[in-house]
Amino acid sequence: MDNSREYPQPPERIVKALRTGMVIPAHPLALKEDKTLDERHQKALSRYYLDAGAGGLAVGVHTTEFAIHDPKIGLYRPVLELAMETVRGWQPLIPASDPPLMVAGVIGATAQAVREAETARELGYHMGLLGLGALKEASDDQLVDHARKVAGVLPIMGFYLQPAVGGRILSERFWRRLAEIPNLVAIKMAPFNRYYTLTVIRAVAAAGRAGEVALYTGNDDSILVDLLTRFEIALDQGSAAMEIVGGLLGHWAYWTTRAVEQLEQVRGAKRNGAVPAQLLTLAAQVTESNGAIFDPENDFRGCISGILYVLASSGLISGVNPLGAGERLSSGQAKKIDAVMTRYPHLTDHQFVRENLDRWLA
Repeated sequence: MDNSREYPQPPERIVKALRTGMVIPAHPLALKEDKTLDERHQKALSRYYLDAGAGGLAVGVHTTEFAIHDPKIGLYRPVLELAMETVRGWQPLIPASDPPLMVAGVIGATAQAVREAETARELGYHMGLLGLGALKEASDDQLVDHARKVAGVLPIMGFYLQPAVGGRILSERFWRRLAEIPNLVAIKMAPFNRYYTLTVIRAVAAAGRAGEVALYTGNDDSILVDLLTRFEIALDQGSAAMEIVGGLLGHWAYWTTRAVEQLEQVRGAKRNGAVPAQLLTLAAQVTESNGAIFDPENDFRGCISGILYVLASSGLISGVNPLGAGERLSSGQAKKIDAVMTRYPHLTDHQFVRENLDRWLA
């Protein structure tokens, strides 16, 4: 492994917290009807996540809408800055022992990605979630070189984004070489594909970094099963035991208190060495609800708007006002979302939101 000192390392407390596992909501974008930033509701979302018990926030990621990275729109820095200011000025309902982990989405060709990493570092973010969707024709060598340049500015979290929403298929060779970058501290796996998810896990094990690189699920269609599974990866010499310790998820951008509860249930099952049948039932219900909100029937075209619809239904944002021109609810999607919220009220946290919304909006 390259042990160059050119790669900045995150604070040890951040590394330890990541490896322990936490809930990291992928922060949505609250806009007014005229598509300008709704700072009041944007801050309310950040406060909600902190009060719900999230261990960190991911800002400028897919759920925040990749369009904010467009310099012509000019929202990347303001949105990241507002989240950081809100976090620093907020006292959660249950005080946390450590400040929240702050993850900044970093995308685009190398020059843009490096500039965004510099912005995130300047604002105090701990790491960048490295999106590679803009480099669809790049070779493995070119991708690794790109990642190293960004990692020279800011610690990185690898990101396997599914092709349906702008990602690309990535090889085991790439993931193994990425895992050799000294300040790759975590990987978010969101290919929505079991084979590709296992490719990442095997690559990290083969690179000798099992237990060092924290594995996070971004597979919103398989959240609890990912978290419950113990992976035994056979290697040329011996084997590596690995687990997915937390999640960085759009699905955790709403009903976040339930996400925190579910992660604790998973930990309890692991401590006891047995998975209760009801936890697998819950896993299926979570996936069913996600199916309505993320709109897989229409290649996830309604994903962002589905998240906004759920948040608007509880008053956390003022309405479904996505930034992207092609972002909208699919036909019948709102009805499906209403139906799953009625069928599975135990998945929602609307009561928690009602009790605290005025405080978050103040």
